[in-house]
Order: sequence, then structure tokens, then C-alpha cells
Amino acid sequence: MSNGIIYVDEPDRVAAALSPIRRQLLGHLQEPTSATQLAAVLELPRQRVNYHLRALESAGLVELVEERKRRGFVERIVRAKPGAFVVDPSVMGRGPESAESAGRIMDQFAADHLVGVAAATVRDVARMQVKADEQGKRLLTFTIEAAVRFADAADVHRFTEELTEALRRTAEGFDSPTGRQYRVVIGGHPAPAAVTDPSEQEQSDE
Repeated sequence: MSNGIIYVDEPDRVAAALSPIRRQLLGHLQEPTSATQLAAVLELPRQRVNYHLRALESAGLVELVEERKRRGFVERIVRAKPGAFVVDPSVMGRGPESAESAGRIMDQFAADHLVGVAAATVRDVARMQVKADEQGKRLLTFTIEAAVRFADAADVHRFTEELTEALRRTAEGFDSPTGRQYRVVIGGHPAPAAVTDPSEQEQSDE
């Protein structure tokens, strides 16, 4: 059984998981359980829990593990499908633009551009991962991350120019006419305020 990506690109499937009670159920369904057990934990009527479980199962977000005979009835044991749920950004609104069109009409340093490129990456990688899982293959990807502190906005621009040139030279050295084409995306954004630098944390602890 795959533990990869569960790609959701249908509005009805997204809607099936959006209500608070269904999100709560998915959270409790990381391990196999029954409607009766969930009803006891959440203090809800079993019939109500069972109704929402059926909806999640129909949407492909929950799967049947086994059926147990209990005092004249069959108890269904279910769980959330293993893997990460990835929702196609276009389901929630305007669809992600292609990298080519985004590059033509948007500022390289605009937040909207980064969000659009990231959305397209989520969509494309999720779709290919699902296909790879179905074929029993591995989707070869790579991720590079780094943290850098810029003194001012001008440094951001200079850094981007130098990184662009370095990437161009590296890509030229590896580019093969007969090879499989890869899309390389490099983006940067301010770290959330809650994120602290490990070195600063060490100094404060001294």
C-alpha cells in the first residue's frame, strides 16, 4: 500500500472533507477504528458519525480495513487513506498559471508570481507522483533549501541575479538533448516571524 500522495482535484471531494466534524474524524482515523469507537470518543450519535464516514469513504479519503461480526451486525473498521492529502490549487479558485505565462506577465520579485509558480509545482508534482505510485515507480525529484539574511532589498536583487547566472551555467553543463527535461524552481520569501535562528537561540541560552 502506498504512503505517498493522495491528489484531490475534484471540488466535491474537497467539500467532503471541509466540515469541522469530518476534519475531526480524519484526524482520529490515522489508526483503524469504527463508527462506534469514534462516536464514544467524540460524544456524538453513532448514526451521525457513520453518515460522515460514508461520505468520506465515497470521496476516496477513507478506506475500509475489515468487517467484524458483532452480535448480529457487521462492524466496519475504517481509516484515513495513508499519505499526504494534496489539493489542486485550481479547485479553490483561479487555476495556477503555467511557468511560461507567469514569467511573461508577472514581476520576478512579486509575491503573486512565487505563489503561482508554487501552485503549479504542487499540481504537477502531485499528479506525477500519483501516476508513479500506480505504476510502482519512483518519481525522482530533488529539493534544495537554504537560509540567508539580507541586509537590504538591493542585496535580494543582487543575490537573485548571481543565482540566476550560476543556475544558467550549471544547467548548460548538464543539459542533454536526449535526456528527460526537468523544471527547476528557485524561490525565496521572508521566514515567518515565529522562526528563530538556532544560533540566536544558543546565545540566549548562555
